[in-house]
Amino acid sequence: MITDYFRLAYRGVMQRKLRSWLTMIGIFIGIAAVVALISLSQGMQYAIEQQFVSLGSDKLIVQAAGFGFGPPGTAVSNPLTVTDKEAIEKVKGVEVVIGRLARNVRVEFKKEVKFAYIASIPDKGSSEEIDLIVEANNYKIEQGRLLKSGDKYKVMIGYDFSEDFFDKKIELRDKVKVQDQFFEVVGILKKSGNPQQDSTFVIPETAMREILNLEKEYDVIPLKIKSGENIEQVAEDVKKKLRDSRNVKEGKEDFSVETPGSILATLTTILLIVQGVLIGIASISLLVGGIGIMNTMYTAVLERTKEIGIMKALGARRENILLLFLIESGVLGLIGGIIGAALGMSISKLVELVAFQIYGSFLIQANFNPLVIIGALLFAFLVGALSGVFPARQAALLKPVDALRK
Repeated sequence: MITDYFRLAYRGVMQRKLRSWLTMIGIFIGIAAVVALISLSQGMQYAIEQQFVSLGSDKLIVQAAGFGFGPPGTAVSNPLTVTDKEAIEKVKGVEVVIGRLARNVRVEFKKEVKFAYIASIPDKGSSEEIDLIVEANNYKIEQGRLLKSGDKYKVMIGYDFSEDFFDKKIELRDKVKVQDQFFEVVGILKKSGNPQQDSTFVIPETAMREILNLEKEYDVIPLKIKSGENIEQVAEDVKKKLRDSRNVKEGKEDFSVETPGSILATLTTILLIVQGVLIGIASISLLVGGIGIMNTMYTAVLERTKEIGIMKALGARRENILLLFLIESGVLGLIGGIIGAALGMSISKLVELVAFQIYGSFLIQANFNPLVIIGALLFAFLVGALSGVFPARQAALLKPVDALRK
């Protein structure tokens, strides 16, 4: 019976405890790394998907194409402009369009000077524009209030910016100097767990243009489409309108129009590539573990030559001996896999808890897929079994008479 093979294999492993443990080190390190990396990457992917769900599927983001240092849309050769914003507003299906600026500026508080990225919020026009920024960025107030139309030299800051950016904590009604202009803190946002949002620094668009001497350019143009409209069709119409506005041909666009789906797909692809590279590196440990199992099984064949001869003399066939040693090497891999899976799950949970302590939310979380765990264990067993093929074959080919002489 197959259970007899597993019982004999387990007994063989337990008879050489120290050697077996040393052999399994490579296996459980590799499996631990694979399980931890996959669970964390799947957890991060789930967290990102949830963020996009909370933002809604009715928004587009337009930004100028090009490469530069700083936030998206900055330091490009042909930035977006007020004219582009006005062109987008004429597209059928578009409900609200806003323009935003994001720049690296000098910020001073209590004679301490640092550089920070600040973003603008519309302070003229309809309240719908401010509502869109608040909704898209999920701004929630901890203290004070949100910025509103008519504010000029007021600022709204993220939780981490208030607590940790400067040596001294920033409180409501404190004055912060941006470039050469003082701004009063009227709102502190709740901690979101998103490092970018928790470090945000938002001022009215009019004031930002004034202190940075900006006229008509924008760094990014978010927009909301009307209910019931096809987002992909609206995105294509926006591209067509912008090609006309910016006088560029199809395929030569110097801008991009991103839908939530395309942004999520890009992020998912990046995560999968990073995950694949890291798992490839971790798999080196599995290769080392397989070589260790092969070495252990060759040694086991030499030590148990007489035992093999007795089994053959009692009627054991070659395939019986071959299967016994294959299962024994597979059991070595499986035990290493079980330990590795438990270790990997523990490591990923520890990373999740540490991240929660740092960011205050489960932006980085472990997501355990049972199929991944089962697959890892089967893979560990397979690595062990394949590593034992040559030693098992050597044991199976021993002649009873020669084996009993040893």
